[in-house]
Amino acid sequence: MVIPVHDVNPARRTPYVTYALIAASLAVFLATPGVASSLTGDSGPAQLCHLQAFLDHWAAVPRELIHGQTPTTVPTGDVGVGPGGPGCVVGPPGYDKSPRLSVLTAMFLHGGWVHLLGNMLFLLIFGNNIEDRLGHLRYLLFYVACGYASAYGFAFVNADSGDPLIGASGAIAGVLGAYLVLYPKARVWVLVPFLVFLPLRLPAWIVLGFWFGLQAVYSSGTGVSGAGTVAYVAHVVGFLTGMLLAWPLRRGTPPPPEPRGLLWGRRARRGR
Repeated sequence: MVIPVHDVNPARRTPYVTYALIAASLAVFLATPGVASSLTGDSGPAQLCHLQAFLDHWAAVPRELIHGQTPTTVPTGDVGVGPGGPGCVVGPPGYDKSPRLSVLTAMFLHGGWVHLLGNMLFLLIFGNNIEDRLGHLRYLLFYVACGYASAYGFAFVNADSGDPLIGASGAIAGVLGAYLVLYPKARVWVLVPFLVFLPLRLPAWIVLGFWFGLQAVYSSGTGVSGAGTVAYVAHVVGFLTGMLLAWPLRRGTPPPPEPRGLLWGRRARRGR
């Protein structure tokens, strides 16, 4: 997998919504139970039960999205001791959960630092140009729409799953799909792992096309073990949704500037 670090595609306006989404995701992550213990590697039963109760409250659950019913008993966050040893206590929920609204809250939840930082890196690099093209409000609505489409797409494929669905990956996949449609020729600096990390400047259609191809392959369970822990189907649905929503805007989108300097092992022409 290549790691993008910068795109040669300056934006005309400050991406306030992108910055706000990143700040909100970081704030929610730091407020998530168990973050402090994840830094030290110390997660006891109390932390795990508290985290499970937190996710059951705020995460999207495919079974709840499809059937519209929430469970009558959920983890309370307390630890109890039963015949099999310590475990999480369950009981009636002390809250009213809206499955539809949980899709929105789940977009700001992440399972760890790698999950969070990977998502925010892609959003920071590619989100500013999509926000610049759509405008702040339309971009926010676009982001949320891609997140909802990806969550429900995953839920339809896994209608009986009770596992929590969290992360901004589906919404950010929509941003990547829109970028591919609007700026396919923009150059993106990436790090390619080959013994060491090699810096290369590649067209966006190669970087994002390769990313989407991997998600499509992984969504079928090919080439990965434990594929159920990552919602690859949500990535595919979000990406295609972003492409579809951005398609009507492609003709009126100005092309990115042609970079100068070394390009594909040769010097790019000046004045282009």
